[in-house]
Formats: sequence, C-alpha cells, structure tokens
Amino acid sequence: MEQPTDDCEGAVAQQLDQEQESLGTLIDHLEIVVTEAEKRTNGALNIREFYTVYLVETKLLKGSKWPNSRELSSLWRRYSQFEMLKLYLENMYPFVVCPCLPEKKAGLETFLIRVASHPIICRDVVLLMFLQQNEGWQDKLKDYAGYITKAESKLKSLSLPSRLKNPDKRFEVYHKYGSDLHLNISSTLKLRSKALEKQYCLHKLHANYGRVFSEWSAIEKEMGDGLQRAGHYMDSYASCIDSTLEEEELVADQLKEYLYLANSLQSVCRKQQIMQLNLERAMAVVDSKNIEKQRIQQGKSSLMSRLFGAVDSEEIREAKLEELEHKITQENNSVIVAQADLNKFTMNALEDIQRFQNQKNQDLKETIRAFATLQVKASRKNLTVWTHMRDCLTSIP
Repeated sequence: MEQPTDDCEGAVAQQLDQEQESLGTLIDHLEIVVTEAEKRTNGALNIREFYTVYLVETKLLKGSKWPNSRELSSLWRRYSQFEMLKLYLENMYPFVVCPCLPEKKAGLETFLIRVASHPIICRDVVLLMFLQQNEGWQDKLKDYAGYITKAESKLKSLSLPSRLKNPDKRFEVYHKYGSDLHLNISSTLKLRSKALEKQYCLHKLHANYGRVFSEWSAIEKEMGDGLQRAGHYMDSYASCIDSTLEEEELVADQLKEYLYLANSLQSVCRKQQIMQLNLERAMAVVDSKNIEKQRIQQGKSSLMSRLFGAVDSEEIREAKLEELEHKITQENNSVIVAQADLNKFTMNALEDIQRFQNQKNQDLKETIRAFATLQVKASRKNLTVWTHMRDCLTSIP
C-alpha cells in the first residue's frame, strides 16, 4: 500500500536534515576571514557621505562539501549590512542567543565565525548568500526590516513580571543570570581598565630613570658605562607596557563579546515572556467569552426572566449563543496555536541556552587563563629588565 504524499515529503525532509547534521557546521567546511577595511565616499562633492567597507573572504576547505557553497569568494560589506544580517537572524531564530556584533573589524570576523559555528543558524541560506554573493541576499530581508526595533519597543512598554500570571521560573532565572553576568563582566572590565591605567603610568614614569641615568653617566668615568646601560634598560621597561596593552586589549574584546551575549540571553527570555503573555491574554478572552455564555444561558432559563420577561426573545438568545460558540471555538484555536508556539519556543530556547552555557564556560575559562598568562609574561619581562639592571650596577668597578 502506498504511503500518503505528505508522509513521503516528511521522510525526505527528515533524511535531508540528517544528512545536513552529519556535515557538522559551516565553519567545519568554510574558512571565513575579514581581511581589511577600506574608507569610501559617495554622493556629490558638497554632500559626501563617508563610510567603511570590510573585505569578507571565504575558502572551502580541502575535501569539504557544503550545499551551494563556492570554493572561493571575496566581497565587500558595509557595517550596516552586517546589522541587517543580525536583525534577520534574530527574527528567524528568536530562540537563539544570537552572537553579538561589535564595531571592530576583528569583532566582525568573530561574529561571522560564531554564526557559522551555530548548529542551526549555520544552515541558513541567507547567511551563505551574505558570505558569498553580492546580489540577491538583501531581497530576502525586506520583510524583516525594523522587526527587532518594534519588538524591543514593545518589550520595554510592558511590565512583564507583574503582568504574567504564570511566568516560567526557568526563564526568570536565566534572565537574572544574564543581568548578573553582564554586571560582573562589566565590573571586571572597569577594574582591569583602572589597574592598567595605573600600570601604564608607572611604567612610563620609569622613562625618567632612563633619562636621568643617561645624563648622570656623562659626568661619571668609572660608573658611566654601567649607568648608561641601566638607563637603556629603564627605557626598555617603560616601553614594554605598550605591547602588553595590545595583548590585553584582545583579551578585553573577548570579555566584551560576552557582555553583549548576556544582553542577547536576556532578549531570548523577554521573547519567551511576550509569548507567555500572548497565551495568557488569549486564555483570558476564552474565559471572558465563557462567562458571557453562562450569563446568556442563565438569562434564558432563570425563574426571574420568566416572571418579569426577558429583553431578548428565544430566537435572539439562540442566535447570540450560536455566534458566541463560534467565537469561543475561534479563541480556543488561538489558545491552542499560542500554546504550541510557546512550547516549541521554550524547547528550542532551553536547548540553545544550554549550548550557550557550555560555550560560555569554555570561552571564559580560556579568556581568563589567557589574561593570567599575560600577567605572568609581563612579570617575567619586568623581572628580566630589573635583573639586567642589577647586573649592570653590580659590574660597576
């Protein structure tokens, strides 16, 4: 006996999904880099607009196969186009803790690598078009322009915690965690900035030692060479902070990424609250309609209505009940749809939040360890300079 067409299509779709899952993620097959930035202008001479474009290059890895992917691509993208892509992804995958979009070039590359590493987002056709095609991808985004702005505006206008009758405790916990994570990372970055500022000033002050020792060496015969070398080491000590600053800035950028991701986590929780609120409102409408139905039924058969007469005739009441039953059926269907949407969103969101938590634990552990390694490296460099300084002074006759 032949299976129905829908079953066949479902089986084919399931097989395709399994084949795609076996491929892993896009980043396993495609190298993605943002190699350079370029300033450009457009418009007339008197009203020129200056903007920056970024060169996005991709290369299919040897032996890899990814559906519809080109072997090589190289194209320019404006920052506003990165923003369009992010808005699209947030709309299409509202349950995903969407990667952040920093302003720096390195951050743009990290953003693309993050989305290409995501097990769901990486299979999006628009993402691959953004990476490898100059034309066509923006046409698919027109329906999503301004979506997030409107959604965030709606979220801010609602006092959800006080409005929800049955909030999901899991998302309340995650929302608070996102707030706490943001606060702790922000405090860490502030403390690091203050400490580094003082450290920078301290190192630069040692350049004065270098100047003084060099000047002093000019008036000394026996101590001159030793003081001159000591002055050079003090100059070296003063300048070594510059490379340390550059290396620490990379670590700070990694922390800042999770500053934005904490906001993204909270956004997912707020979306769940909006869907919960929509469900509760739909259920409230059904309850209201059922109360109205009961009143009409009581008015139809009550003793008082028989003694004093009813305003509506039997036919009118029957018509009202029939119309009300139809509305109740429609509203019940709305409740069923809202409940199904909420259940699906909740399942997907909780799964992605767990993925986010696992990734966060790994990334932050590596980031903090890298920060500690930098401090050890800087301390060793400082120890070496002071050791040479001591040896120079010891060698003076």
